[in-house]
Amino acid sequence: MFGAILVAGPRQVGKTTMLQNITHNLTYATLDDLVVRASAQEESGTFFKDNPPPVFVDEIQKAPELFTQMKMILDRDRKKGQFFLCGSQQFQMMKGVSESLSGRIGLVTLLGFSQRESHHVDFDAPFLPTDEYFAARKQQLADISYDEVWHTIHRGGMPELVDNPDYDWQMFYGAYVRTYIERDVRDLTEIGDTVKFTRFMTAAAASTGQLLNLASLARDIGISQPTADRWLSILIASHIVYLLQPYSNNITKRAIKTPKLYFLDTGLAAYLTRWNTQDVLKNGAMAGAFFESFVISEIIKSYYNKGVLEPPLYFYRDKDMNEIDLLIEDGGTLYPLEMKKHADPTKKDVDAFALIDKIPNVKRGSGGVICLYDNLVTLKDKDRVIPVKYL
Repeated sequence: MFGAILVAGPRQVGKTTMLQNITHNLTYATLDDLVVRASAQEESGTFFKDNPPPVFVDEIQKAPELFTQMKMILDRDRKKGQFFLCGSQQFQMMKGVSESLSGRIGLVTLLGFSQRESHHVDFDAPFLPTDEYFAARKQQLADISYDEVWHTIHRGGMPELVDNPDYDWQMFYGAYVRTYIERDVRDLTEIGDTVKFTRFMTAAAASTGQLLNLASLARDIGISQPTADRWLSILIASHIVYLLQPYSNNITKRAIKTPKLYFLDTGLAAYLTRWNTQDVLKNGAMAGAFFESFVISEIIKSYYNKGVLEPPLYFYRDKDMNEIDLLIEDGGTLYPLEMKKHADPTKKDVDAFALIDKIPNVKRGSGGVICLYDNLVTLKDKDRVIPVKYL
């Protein structure tokens, strides 16, 4: 569809590996190679004569001069699929894209492995709790045990850790955090105090599944609120953190306006908050927050992997503390969902769904409780008990 494709996402989720598989018969240039990088930076006008399109350029952010050259080639030739790009430093890449390639580039966000990917399930529809979705999803179900879910939540979705069960979890994430801060964060934002930034990441991980409270985060770390705001934007741009926005329209005046914060890789959050084994995590005080973060991340991946850049996901909470964990908006209909780490949901768990009926001009669709029960069963009317294997 586009002249250029950019795959964005956090470090080590397989952006380069995926594009190398897709573009194995095309020209390949990595700007990690110092000679190639010097050519791109100093001779950008001739770079694509030496590396003619269609071409895969890795670590594109290291030579932003190339974005202008790509624009000129695309405007001249009007061909599709000429440039495949990826890189780890989102900030510089997106700046170059917005300045030069706006409207000419297709964006794809890649996160760590989803359950579907880990279990080699081909089903690729975004999650939506409808009869049609469940009927199709049932044809390709992986058998995922209770312990396996908690193993996945604790270990995370990084391909290296999924593919290699012997890879030491603590060593992987220790190196990951160090590399992320030294290469991505420090270079780009001139953060002098990397210790405080690490503590900020840890405080954010400890807040996963909670309403965002920037003032509290800033106070805990000993930084100003504007600094906390800037550091949070770095975590969001790096696809480390996701802010789930509250649902509101002109009618829902009693709805709160504060987003909820979620870590997209629960393994990284567990490492930062020192939940060192899956047993300690699943029995600990944050088990519910981690389960909720895992479910939200799985649903986000189902949309990202289908090419939906901004999934239509919200939550609802009003000033009387009534809350619905997740709302999926599709065609003017809201589909309500709760997340419970236990395996015995009751009708009481879906009582809050009736709040949607009070919002004028909004239709309530089928919903349910996503939990660790084994089977998809009706709970009440059109609401179901939804096992995590159906995500």
